[in-house]
Amino acid sequence: MSGSSGSSSSSGPLTGIRVVELASENAAFAGKLLADLGADVVLVEPPGGHLCRTYEPFVNDVPHPERSLWWWHYHTSKRGVVIDLESIEGRAMFASLAGGADVILEGEPPDRLASLGIDHQDVREVSPHLVWVSVTPFGRLSVRRNEVVTDLTLLAGAGPVYHCGYDDHSLPPVRGGGNQGLQIASIWAANAALVALVERDRSGLGQHVDVSMHAAANVTTEGGTYEYLVAQTVLERQTGRHASDQPTTPAQHQAADGRYVYIGFTVGAVAQLRAILDWLDELGIRDEHPEAFWLEVGIERGGLHFSELGQDVEATAAFGSIRRALELIVARLPAREFFLGAAERGLSTGIVASIDEVLVDPHFVEREFAVTILDTETRERVTYPGAPFQMKASPWRIRHRAPLLGEHDAEVLGPLR
Repeated sequence: MSGSSGSSSSSGPLTGIRVVELASENAAFAGKLLADLGADVVLVEPPGGHLCRTYEPFVNDVPHPERSLWWWHYHTSKRGVVIDLESIEGRAMFASLAGGADVILEGEPPDRLASLGIDHQDVREVSPHLVWVSVTPFGRLSVRRNEVVTDLTLLAGAGPVYHCGYDDHSLPPVRGGGNQGLQIASIWAANAALVALVERDRSGLGQHVDVSMHAAANVTTEGGTYEYLVAQTVLERQTGRHASDQPTTPAQHQAADGRYVYIGFTVGAVAQLRAILDWLDELGIRDEHPEAFWLEVGIERGGLHFSELGQDVEATAAFGSIRRALELIVARLPAREFFLGAAERGLSTGIVASIDEVLVDPHFVEREFAVTILDTETRERVTYPGAPFQMKASPWRIRHRAPLLGEHDAEVLGPLR
């Protein structure tokens, strides 16, 4: 992708792309994704700082606009400036900054920028190359565009909350943690911005991308929306597994040490069936599983295929035997021993772990999920969650901490004055 400008300190697949982001909850994660991939993201805050700087928790529980961990997480690798959009001078400064950018990323109330004369129609009239991405609760043109939302109401109204929770429906649904509603919208916004930049490379023209946070969350209900629209069925929440119109087999099981593991997968390869039988023998508990012979049947058949489940009597019985064999093994072993033993045998399982455990897990350590960077203000090394992916040809990295209020005014805005 070609870019009009960028920070000389930037490196990554988006080097050379400049993004001007108006600070907001809605688009913060989109800006982080682009910044950590190398884009020069200039974060614009109002005088006194954006409200998100007051979001807890704070470093050492000391409230301060420069100590919000929310702010630290969502604004890594960005540069920060202060512009008063309510002033004539500030609006002129923003228009000048936007004119030299490739992408504008904003989550402002739908009518605010238009009332100030700096909306996408105004700026793109003189900068037709500009990709403008708006992230609002229901989209700029929706009749609901001025409704106020939170991450919780987004997830509840769009459907994901209804699909999350327990088999016992006397218990209320469970909201996914970690600002998932906001982050889902930001992922769609970042992807849309990249697609629009690719199109600009072809046509030379930018465009306005209108992201509905509600719609983004709704299409992230897996098959929930489509099942309702096409088959007129409602998928019900289930403990630790996909929502379904019919109850499915429980997937989370308690191990010998009281912890829980996930075995909601279906295996069927000959090598896997043999591994399960051998594991039963190693533990001396094959006799406790009277249906173990069905595993031998599966081996004699040359393996099992998921498409046979519910269609072929022998295959269905064998799949049931696999599940009960693993449940028997789980009950005999500590969770981590079972998890590692399954991995050694080519069986995909999961373990329910705390965040602290994940950060020191050998697998996550090996893939460098936790990222430690030097905070130039405190001179302390701070650990951040890293990327959920690894791409050798498109390296991702946190380049520096979140900006202090107005930290880059001189270097970014100075040349524009």
